[in-house]
Amino acid sequence: MELFSAAWFSALGAIILIDIVLAGDNAIVIALAARNLPAHLQKKAILFGTVGAIAVRSAMTIGVVWLLQVPGLMLVGGLGLIWIAYRLIAPAGEGGYEGPVANTFWGAMKTIIVADALMGVDNVLGVAGAAHGDFGLVVAGLLISVPIVIWGSRLVLRLVERFPMVIQIGAAVLAFTAAKMIVGEPLLDTVFDDSLPARLAIYAAVVAGVLIGGVHAARSRQAARREASAA
Repeated sequence: MELFSAAWFSALGAIILIDIVLAGDNAIVIALAARNLPAHLQKKAILFGTVGAIAVRSAMTIGVVWLLQVPGLMLVGGLGLIWIAYRLIAPAGEGGYEGPVANTFWGAMKTIIVADALMGVDNVLGVAGAAHGDFGLVVAGLLISVPIVIWGSRLVLRLVERFPMVIQIGAAVLAFTAAKMIVGEPLLDTVFDDSLPARLAIYAAVVAGVLIGGVHAARSRQAARREASAA
């Protein structure tokens, strides 16, 4: 992908939106993991813990970019990203964060790094897919995610609370990225029509399916909760 081309900026925009939508939970986990530390250690634990978490995520992202070059894994990654996009709109969780809370500096850093590695799979897949194998974009995505994770928890929460459509837009970007990964899978070259209208139709179908399915599941869950509370 040519540096600073329209396609490059388009991919970078997708990565930034993916980071904003998906990094919020990671930022919250980091803040909560260190909440029992003395005030003078909290900022230090968040900063150093996040640096370690970003190092782990960098290795994961580079590994995923390399793995996506293996035949068949673009399809697997794309399907996984569709599920992640769906869960953004129809989350499985029923309550707040109940993860581990550390009482020591090193315990907090360990918790932050492990939690970010486990929760960062969605971000890693999204960034790797949107970058299309461009390591420059991968690095840019990782650098952009650092301030979002360190300082972004309140910002992301306020953004989502004020503009709920941000979640749906992020899910649509992930679904579009997933569709491009699936259509770009070399093993499926004989399955998908290579014409632009056919590809756009597939992209639109995947995005619409994720949005409609997610919204329907979320509304059904809300209706079930209202019925349970009224009973």
